[in-house]
Amino acid sequence: MDVMFYGIPGLIMAGVLFMAYCVLRRWTQIRGAWASGLTARARCLRTYTTTHGGGHDTSVRTRLHHVYEFSTHDGRVIRFEEENGRGTILEGDFVTVHYTDGPRVRATAHAPSRGKHAAATFGVLAFLGVIVVFCVSFMVVYTEMSAMASDVTGF
Repeated sequence: MDVMFYGIPGLIMAGVLFMAYCVLRRWTQIRGAWASGLTARARCLRTYTTTHGGGHDTSVRTRLHHVYEFSTHDGRVIRFEEENGRGTILEGDFVTVHYTDGPRVRATAHAPSRGKHAAATFGVLAFLGVIVVFCVSFMVVYTEMSAMASDVTGF
């Protein structure tokens, strides 16, 4: 029975911590691309949307994806996909991308907005932190209640 009260919150915390890792990784990638000072003219090769939800009268979530291609300053051709871009960018349009140099190029077509991006990232991290605190609190309360119950019953 204890497995349910420790295992499920533990799994939830593991999932939340993985989500926090993904959020931080993407934030540092975009920050690095903006901070590098390297830009290029990229062409939008494809746009498409993905949808999630909608079953059993739930809301539908739609994400817009863009596939871009550009050449780095040293002549390498890079193709990357990015979600949640501007809806006004269509196939064949040219945009400015910011990218990092090196063997693993990271790029973004999002315009630099460091404050807005940092606020959104820390907002998501704060929400995820609340979930972790709730799970830990739940486990602590369960431990205390189990200790009190065993003191009363003697088991």
